Amino acid sequence: VARGGLRWSDRSEDYRTEILGLVKAQQVKNSVIVPVGAKGGFIVKQPPEGGSREALREEGIACYQTFIRGLLDLTDNLNEGSVVPPVDVVRHDADDTYLVVAADKGTATFSDIANRLSGEYGFWLGDAFASGGSEGYDHKKMGITAKGAWESVKRHFLEKGIDTQADEFTVVGIGDMGGDVFGNGMLLSDRIRLVAAFNHLHIFVDPEPDAAASFAERKRLFETPGSSWEDYSAELISEGGGVFSRAAKWIPVSPQMQARLGIRETRLPPNELISALLQAPVDMLWNGGIGTYVKAAGETHDDVGDKSNDAVRIDSHQLQCGVLGEGGNLGFTQLARIGFARTGGAANTDFIDNAGGVDCSDHEVNIKILLNERVRSGKMTLRQRNQMLRAMTPEVSELVLRNNYRQAMALSLAATGAVATTDEYERLMRRLEAEGKLDRSLEFLPDDEELRSRRERASGLTRPELSVLISYAKIELKQALQAAPIVHDDRFSAALYSAFPGSLLKRFPDAIDAHPLRGEIAATQIANDMVNRMGISWADKLRNATGADCGRIAAGYLISLQIHDVETQWKAIEALDGKISAGVQAELFSDVIRLVTRSTSWLLHNRRADLDPDACIAHYQRPLAEVLASTESLEAVIPASRWQERYDKYCEHRVPEKLAAYAASAESRYWLMDIIEIGRQLDRDLESVAWVYFSLGEGLKLTWLDRQMRAFKARGHWQVLATLHYRDELDHQLRNLTASVLSFASEGGGSMSPEQSLERWREDKQALLSRWQKMLADMQAASDVDCAVFSVAHGVLRELAAKAA
Repeated sequence: VARGGLRWSDRSEDYRTEILGLVKAQQVKNSVIVPVGAKGGFIVKQPPEGGSREALREEGIACYQTFIRGLLDLTDNLNEGSVVPPVDVVRHDADDTYLVVAADKGTATFSDIANRLSGEYGFWLGDAFASGGSEGYDHKKMGITAKGAWESVKRHFLEKGIDTQADEFTVVGIGDMGGDVFGNGMLLSDRIRLVAAFNHLHIFVDPEPDAAASFAERKRLFETPGSSWEDYSAELISEGGGVFSRAAKWIPVSPQMQARLGIRETRLPPNELISALLQAPVDMLWNGGIGTYVKAAGETHDDVGDKSNDAVRIDSHQLQCGVLGEGGNLGFTQLARIGFARTGGAANTDFIDNAGGVDCSDHEVNIKILLNERVRSGKMTLRQRNQMLRAMTPEVSELVLRNNYRQAMALSLAATGAVATTDEYERLMRRLEAEGKLDRSLEFLPDDEELRSRRERASGLTRPELSVLISYAKIELKQALQAAPIVHDDRFSAALYSAFPGSLLKRFPDAIDAHPLRGEIAATQIANDMVNRMGISWADKLRNATGADCGRIAAGYLISLQIHDVETQWKAIEALDGKISAGVQAELFSDVIRLVTRSTSWLLHNRRADLDPDACIAHYQRPLAEVLASTESLEAVIPASRWQERYDKYCEHRVPEKLAAYAASAESRYWLMDIIEIGRQLDRDLESVAWVYFSLGEGLKLTWLDRQMRAFKARGHWQVLATLHYRDELDHQLRNLTASVLSFASEGGGSMSPEQSLERWREDKQALLSRWQKMLADMQAASDVDCAVFSVAHGVLRELAAKAA
């Protein structure tokens, strides 16, 4: 199962190095889609004599066709559901009929050629073989790659207190307006002040651009076929700027250029001016071009493997921008990104930022597979299929950009430490490496010595490093889920449906259910959603804590999302971008993450034999929703002391009241699942059970004990597991104690009030309660509350619960 671009390289001396770098990026980039990443590349060794562009193009097409035929000659085919191996080929692998080729540099217009060859070979994917053809999704027209990268850009800036759609900001760019990624990217905000840019022919400098006028001019150039920086209207360039040829011997540096770009010289050779542009003190460096322009100080130009840009390349410590936006591939080495991030710069990686293109192609392929079957069976004409594909363009774009947005947000939450500790990331890396799934040195992840050094400096993983880890976490989880029953379970089909436009689902739900890649698509959707929301190491942590496999963890997770109405609340938090501070927004996400974590763990412990989503929704969804109907109904069940202060804080920060109540009470609402169970078992109303439950929690200071467990800084894997166990055990004992108290009412013929039941229970257990209170006093007086204290406390509490039972 493979998908990737096929590049016509112009780097005749080192194209293999170029393709190696691309395939590494593609493999991790493809973590968001069904197939694994691949890359191919070729050069034209014998260009035609005379050197005309058309003759060279024809020779390039011939090379491309040879490459495509070679791929199809070696690929298994499908015929009416049966695998047809290639003729006279010795196979050492299992059946594998999935192969998709995408456009790349030099082959952007070649998809129709590949699809004609697919038809010639009778390849089962038809024109889904090469995505982005004339009857596919035009990435440049959609601007999908640039829009996806812009989701990362917006996130970086929001965390700096800048709204890219409302506040002006300065940019230096790599590329020109005729290019897909550069051109589309520089039209995604009319607040951009593009002070400089360069491509292989020209250097553009506009020291003090007018945001509105320059936006209009960039749009004109983008819409003009074959335009270059030379076509930029000179009268719109501010004083001291201009468009300069890279073939010039010297370029004059005006006082305005010196002031804006931080240059001392009055003239510079073109290559030195480009190096100065890369070092300019601007808000963002936007890469929409080809080439590697920034390396780490410890890397040589040979390490980079891009000889054509050796003369302009700088080291990461020379960057003075605040944000790197990577619409294009390989603009910076991974070590350069890491170095930039460690000095406070905001960056992900190219395979994170520009994943929109590959995601769009994957949607196209999956949709075409479904619709092509209808065309073959005569249920739809090819013209109708093509009309439907075009009509779904906005929906496909929305699905892709949601993935980009949530992946960028996941990295932000990971970087703040909101979802996991550095120790958890270390354990995940070591396990993946021990199982042969990760090579830390190859991916430039820190070794054990470097991790120890960072721990001493209270420094964790950078965003570029977390970008690698999030991709590996998704790849592993996706592969594990493909073998789990959940991906073929109709009760969890919402995950499968989430990969398709709503209009397609409405018309052809049965065809989606029967999709040939159903299992792979569902696994991909679940893995992406779980990691994006809950964090990189979340599934690993749950597996260690509960012993459940990935399929059961996914089931518990998906059920928790539904019973707590998480999707609605998650979208409400996302809608607060730019309206509240990034820090408060992260707190809201953290509240929801904690709720889902505890809820999933509860389901895995308490419904081991029956993770039935329909039954769980029937049991828990309605009563949980009723509690949140208003602050009055919330207070009737959960004491205001548990959520009021946090609720007031959120409201002060302009969080909508309903969302503020949801987030502020999230921790306490997790316990309602126990309360609902007790009520069902004893036939008692929710308010009565909740009153006893929370009264016991406060009276026995179990809330205080739980906070101590949460605040405890666990050192090492075993302390982490022990703390999780102690928290689960505390919940279990409180549930037993609540049932015990309410049993007094049953013994009294059911006429006893909750208050009376609790008073009777206290009288009956006075001696044991005195012992518990003394134990609590000793704990509260202790200077260091740790796992040993928790263990002793649980021993006394278990005794109390056992006697009470």
